[in-house]
Amino acid sequence: MAERAVPPPDIAPAEFFTRWIPETVERDAQRRRRLGATDAVLAFELEGPGGGCFTVSVRHGAVSGAEGEPPQADLRVRLDVATWRQLNSGELSAPEALLRRRLHLQGNLALAIKLHLILG
Repeated sequence: MAERAVPPPDIAPAEFFTRWIPETVERDAQRRRRLGATDAVLAFELEGPGGGCFTVSVRHGAVSGAEGEPPQADLRVRLDVATWRQLNSGELSAPEALLRRRLHLQGNLALAIKLHLILG
């Protein structure tokens, strides 16, 4: 897999989920292969100023994103905007965020292991 792509530090969550993630995965053939036959809908709930609900759909190596909450999600990820920014920049790891109760997961936790393939 290519070196971890890091989004711009000031990227808006809507742009990150609807444009940046799909384009980043599309450019990385190895990441798409590792996603394989994954077929899942993920809901991201970012709390606080600038946050909102976002949907990321994964289907056979392709990723798409949309604003809004999906009717059903295989995995729900809830965190605040500050934690989301720290995760994006690499300042905070997902396991550390979970241990500190800054990141909350609900649903198919096996998908959580694949998040790094989707999000970088």
